Amino acid sequence: MTLFVKNLQTVDGLISNLYKDVSVEEMTKKVTELMEHQGYQVTNDQFGNLILEKGSRIKRLLLGAFATYFKFSVTMSQSTENELTVNIFQQSSGMSGGLIGMNQIKTELARLNFLFSNI
Repeated sequence: MTLFVKNLQTVDGLISNLYKDVSVEEMTKKVTELMEHQGYQVTNDQFGNLILEKGSRIKRLLLGAFATYFKFSVTMSQSTENELTVNIFQQSSGMSGGLIGMNQIKTELARLNFLFSNI
Protein backbone atom coordinates (compact mmCIF):
# COMPACT_ATOMS: atom_id res chain seq x y z
CA MET A 1 0.00 0.00 0.00
CA THR A 2 1.54 3.27 -1.06
CA LEU A 3 1.02 6.31 1.11
CA PHE A 4 2.17 8.74 -1.58
CA VAL A 5 -0.51 11.10 -2.90
CA LYS A 6 1.28 13.59 -5.14
CA ASN A 7 4.39 15.64 -5.72
CA LEU A 8 3.76 19.20 -4.58
CA GLN A 9 6.95 20.78 -5.88
CA THR A 10 10.22 19.83 -7.54
CA VAL A 11 12.80 22.56 -8.05
CA ASP A 12 16.59 22.65 -7.91
CA GLY A 13 17.57 21.14 -4.59
CA LEU A 14 14.04 20.61 -3.23
CA ILE A 15 11.40 17.91 -3.49
CA SER A 16 8.09 18.29 -1.69
CA ASN A 17 5.68 15.33 -1.51
CA LEU A 18 2.27 14.81 0.05
CA TYR A 19 1.39 11.56 1.87
CA LYS A 20 -1.90 10.37 3.33
CA ASP A 21 -2.85 8.26 6.35
CA VAL A 22 0.60 8.27 7.98
CA SER A 23 2.01 9.94 11.08
CA VAL A 24 5.38 11.64 11.45
CA GLU A 25 6.66 8.75 13.59
CA GLU A 26 5.65 6.12 11.04
CA MET A 27 7.12 8.09 8.13
CA THR A 28 10.36 8.67 10.04
CA LYS A 29 10.66 4.92 10.56
CA LYS A 30 9.89 4.15 6.90
CA VAL A 31 12.35 6.76 5.58
CA THR A 32 15.07 5.59 7.99
CA GLU A 33 14.69 1.95 6.92
CA LEU A 34 14.57 2.83 3.21
CA MET A 35 17.60 5.11 3.29
CA GLU A 36 19.73 2.81 5.44
CA HIS A 37 19.00 0.08 2.89
CA GLN A 38 20.27 2.52 0.20
CA GLY A 39 23.57 2.97 2.08
CA TYR A 40 22.83 6.28 3.78
CA GLN A 41 23.63 7.14 7.37
CA VAL A 42 20.48 8.57 8.90
CA THR A 43 20.67 11.04 11.76
CA ASN A 44 17.47 12.00 13.56
CA ASP A 45 18.04 15.59 14.69
CA GLN A 46 14.62 16.50 16.00
CA PHE A 47 11.05 15.33 15.73
CA GLY A 48 10.39 14.80 12.01
CA ASN A 49 13.78 16.10 10.84
CA LEU A 50 16.38 13.76 9.36
CA ILE A 51 19.86 14.24 7.93
CA LEU A 52 20.88 11.73 5.24
CA GLU A 53 24.57 11.27 4.38
CA LYS A 54 26.27 8.85 2.04
CA GLY A 55 30.00 8.66 1.41
CA SER A 56 32.85 10.71 2.81
CA ARG A 57 33.12 14.49 2.64
CA ILE A 58 36.91 14.38 3.03
CA LYS A 59 37.33 11.87 0.20
CA ARG A 60 35.10 14.06 -1.96
CA LEU A 61 37.31 17.07 -1.28
CA LEU A 62 40.48 15.13 -2.04
CA LEU A 63 39.33 13.00 -4.99
CA GLY A 64 36.57 15.14 -6.48
CA ALA A 65 33.99 13.32 -8.60
CA PHE A 66 35.80 9.99 -8.09
CA ALA A 67 34.48 9.84 -4.50
CA THR A 68 30.84 9.65 -3.51
CA TYR A 69 29.33 12.14 -1.09
CA PHE A 70 25.67 13.09 -0.80
CA LYS A 71 23.95 15.01 1.98
CA PHE A 72 20.23 15.71 2.16
CA SER A 73 17.85 16.82 4.88
CA VAL A 74 14.28 15.63 5.25
CA THR A 75 11.64 17.62 7.09
CA MET A 76 8.14 16.40 7.84
CA SER A 77 5.11 18.40 8.84
CA GLN A 78 1.57 17.28 9.50
CA SER A 79 -0.70 19.25 7.14
CA THR A 80 -4.11 18.12 8.29
CA GLU A 81 -5.28 15.25 10.43
CA ASN A 82 -4.33 12.57 7.90
CA GLU A 83 -1.93 14.33 5.48
CA LEU A 84 1.84 14.68 5.83
CA THR A 85 4.15 16.91 3.80
CA VAL A 86 7.71 15.63 3.36
CA ASN A 87 10.40 17.98 2.03
CA ILE A 88 13.79 16.73 0.83
CA PHE A 89 16.48 19.42 0.64
CA GLN A 90 19.86 19.14 -1.04
CA GLN A 91 22.56 20.01 1.53
CA SER A 92 25.68 19.50 -0.59
CA SER A 93 26.14 21.23 -3.92
CA GLY A 94 28.63 18.82 -5.45
CA MET A 95 30.99 21.69 -6.29
CA SER A 96 33.95 19.80 -4.85
CA GLY A 97 33.40 17.27 -7.64
CA GLY A 98 33.24 19.92 -10.33
CA LEU A 99 30.57 19.74 -13.03
CA ILE A 100 30.51 15.97 -12.80
CA GLY A 101 29.90 16.17 -9.03
CA MET A 102 27.10 18.68 -9.49
CA ASN A 103 25.47 16.40 -12.06
CA GLN A 104 25.83 13.44 -9.66
CA ILE A 105 23.89 15.39 -6.99
CA LYS A 106 21.08 16.20 -9.45
CA THR A 107 20.90 12.57 -10.55
CA GLU A 108 20.79 11.37 -6.93
CA LEU A 109 18.03 13.86 -6.10
CA ALA A 110 15.98 12.54 -9.04
CA ARG A 111 16.57 8.99 -7.79
CA LEU A 112 15.42 9.97 -4.29
CA ASN A 113 12.32 11.55 -5.80
CA PHE A 114 11.49 8.18 -7.37
CA LEU A 115 12.18 6.30 -4.11
CA PHE A 116 10.08 8.68 -2.01
CA SER A 117 7.19 8.51 -4.49
CA ASN A 118 7.02 4.74 -3.92
CA ILE A 119 6.61 4.92 -0.15
